[in-house]
Amino acid sequence: MTSKIRALVAALVVVIVAFAGALYLGYRSGLSVAELSAMRKTDVASISDLRSLFTGNGEQQALDFAFRSVVEKFYKPVDAQRLLDGERSGLLSTLKHDKHIANAALPAAKASGDFGQDRALADRQLSYAESHYGNSASESELTQAAISGMTNALRDPYTVYLTPREMQGLNESLDGGNFGGIGVYIVQDPRNSNILVDPIENLPAARAGMKPGDAVLAVDGHVTRGVKLDNVERMIRGDAGTTVTIEVHPYKKTSTRVYRIVREIIHVPTVKSKQEDGYDYVRLLDFGQTSADEMRRALADGRAHHSRGYILDLRDNGGGLLEAAVKISSYFVPSGTIVSTINRQGRRDDQPALGTSMPGLSPLVILVNKYTASASEITAGALQDYGLAKLVGTKTFGKGVVQSIYPLPDNGALKITTARYITPLGRDIQHKGINPDIVVTQNPDPSLIDTKNDRQLAAAKAFLNKQTTTR
Repeated sequence: MTSKIRALVAALVVVIVAFAGALYLGYRSGLSVAELSAMRKTDVASISDLRSLFTGNGEQQALDFAFRSVVEKFYKPVDAQRLLDGERSGLLSTLKHDKHIANAALPAAKASGDFGQDRALADRQLSYAESHYGNSASESELTQAAISGMTNALRDPYTVYLTPREMQGLNESLDGGNFGGIGVYIVQDPRNSNILVDPIENLPAARAGMKPGDAVLAVDGHVTRGVKLDNVERMIRGDAGTTVTIEVHPYKKTSTRVYRIVREIIHVPTVKSKQEDGYDYVRLLDFGQTSADEMRRALADGRAHHSRGYILDLRDNGGGLLEAAVKISSYFVPSGTIVSTINRQGRRDDQPALGTSMPGLSPLVILVNKYTASASEITAGALQDYGLAKLVGTKTFGKGVVQSIYPLPDNGALKITTARYITPLGRDIQHKGINPDIVVTQNPDPSLIDTKNDRQLAAAKAFLNKQTTTR
C-alpha cells in the first residue's frame, strides 16, 4: 500500500513563473498537503516585491491582476463575458451558501469587448458586493470568491485560485515534509469516504504499529466520518513533541485500535529501493526536491550490487517538479530532448537531457498504471520514445497541459493553464495517456504494490529474466 495518497486523484501540470523558479507537474486538481509537491524558489523577485506592486486597494488590484493574467495567459482565447459571469456566480455562491444571505443579488455586467472597460466592470462587481454585503463578508473573502468564480468559469479543472493554506502545503511538500506530524500518507477512499493511512517506514506512526490500510475513525476524540481529507490531515498534524490519539479500524478486520503517537518533524522520502531477485527495484513516490539525489543513490546502489536489471515503479506517482523529472530522466537518456512545452502562441521550448547519464542502467522496466501522470508520464514517455525502457502495466493518466502559478499578495496564488507538452517523438498525451509495451491489468489498489499478489511487478521480473538469460 505504498504511497496510497498518490492514487485516486486527478491531474495537473504546473510551471511556476515570475516569482518562482521551479516547474511542477502533478495530477491532482485539489491540493492536499500530503498529496502534492510544489514550489518555493524565488529567482526573479521576492514575494514582498510582488506585494509592493499592489498599491491602493489591494483587493481590487489583486482582482485586476487575476483578470489580466487569465485573459493574457490562458492557453485558449478567453471570453470576457464568461469571466464576468463567473465572477458574479462566485460572489453570489459565497454570499448565499457560505454567508447564508438568501436574498443576495448583484447586477449583471455586459462585456464590451474592450479589455480596459471589461476589467473595470469586474472591479465594479466586486465593489458592489463589498459595499452591499461588507458587514457579512470580508474584502479578502469576496475577492477570493470573485477570482475563484472567474477561474471556475473557464471549465478547466487546472486553472484555479489557490488559498494561502494550499500554498503553505505546497511549500512544505516541496521540502519533502519538514512539518510536525506522525509520518503517514492519507487518502479518502471514494467508495466509502473512509480516511485511509499508509505509514512511512521508521517514522512515528509505523513505529507505533499502525498498518497500511488502517481506516481513521477519530482523531483526539473527533469523529472523522464526513470530514474532508484536508481537515483530517490538519487534525493529525501538530507541534513536534505533542501527542495525538488516533482510533483506527485495521484493514480487513472488524476490531478497532487506539494509538497514542508523539509527533515529530517529518521529512518524507520520495524513493524506496531494494535489491530483489538480482534486480534493483526503485519505487518513486513523486518528483520532489530531493528525488533526483535519492534516485541517483538508489541507482548507484544497484550498480554496486551488479544488478541484472532495473525496475522503476511509477505507479500511483502523480508527478512533482519538472526539474526533478528532467534530472531523473537524464540518468537514463544520454542526450536529446526530454520534453517540450508549447505555449498559446505556438512557441516550443525543449528541455534537453543534462549529460548526466549513468551507464549500465539496462535492461530497464518502468511500471505504470492509470494513476501515473504528468511528470511521471514525461519520464516514462521519454524513455519509451528513446527505446531505453519497456513499460509494463496499464495506460497512464494522460495529462499533457501546463499551468503557471502567479503568487498573490494574500499569500495565495493564481494557477492558470498556459501551455501543453509533448514527448520527444512529438506525442501529445492529453486525455490519451501512454500505452505500455506490455499490458498487465491489475486492480489499482495500492495495497497490492510490491506484494506477492503484484502481477505487474511479476511481469516486469519475467521480462527482465528473459532479457538477462538471452543476452
